[in-house]
Amino acid sequence: MGMTKSAKKAAPTSVEKAAPKTKAAPAQKATPAEKNKLAKAELTDQIAEHTNLSRKQASEAFDATVEVMLDALKSGKSVGLPGLGTLSVKETAARTGVRPGTSEKIQIPAGKKIAFKVAAGLKDSL
Repeated sequence: MGMTKSAKKAAPTSVEKAAPKTKAAPAQKATPAEKNKLAKAELTDQIAEHTNLSRKQASEAFDATVEVMLDALKSGKSVGLPGLGTLSVKETAARTGVRPGTSEKIQIPAGKKIAFKVAAGLKDSL
């Protein structure tokens, strides 16, 4: 005697429920500039207060100063800032480095970098 279709029991299936989806953490909002950082706008405002220049004139003077300093550095000169320190261009030698992730050795070419040497008086006062 054969069994009818309805009499056959289906093999129990094990169905595992997927773990409940967790919401991804919300993206972090952009953080404002460091609180200890003096931004250009604040710097030019203080220059204006100390020199009786307008904010626009102080900003133009600051921009011109930075431009002159950059031109001097690009031409290989050092820039002395009394009471602060000295900016200069230093040559870097070619060297072998390691690529992060792959640990592959790579050749890093010689180049230039800007170095800053803090003035002795400032270093002592910090």
